[in-house]
Amino acid sequence: MSSSIRKNKITLTRGDTLRVKVNIIKNGELYIPVDGDRVRFALKHPELLPDGSDYKDPEPIIEKDIPITNMVLELQPTDTKPLAFGTYEYDVEITFKDGTVDTFITAAPFVLSKEVH
Repeated sequence: MSSSIRKNKITLTRGDTLRVKVNIIKNGELYIPVDGDRVRFALKHPELLPDGSDYKDPEPIIEKDIPITNMVLELQPTDTKPLAFGTYEYDVEITFKDGTVDTFITAAPFVLSKEVH
C-alpha cells in the first residue's frame, strides 16, 4: 500500500492515488453533512519565514472539496506528481450551511514520500 494514515498524519508516495473516508465528530457524535454544508481539504508547505508567517505558500498548493455525499477525500496522481518530496501540512474544515466554520483537522502532517520509478 502506498499510503497510510495514523493519528491524522498522512503518508503518500508521490504520484499515487489517495482515497480516504473523512469523518466529522461533533459534540461526541458522528456528524453527517447536509445540503448547504461544504467540506474542504487544503495543503500547504510549512516554513517559518522572516516576516513570521507560517507558510511559504500564500494559497493552498492543493485544495479539494470533499463531496458531502460520500465524504471521501480523493487525490489524483496529477495532484502530487509535481510536488517535492517532504513534509507538508494540511487541514480539513467544514463550513456549515449557516456560515459557521469548524476546522476539525488542524495543521496535520502530510508526508510525500519518494517513488522509485
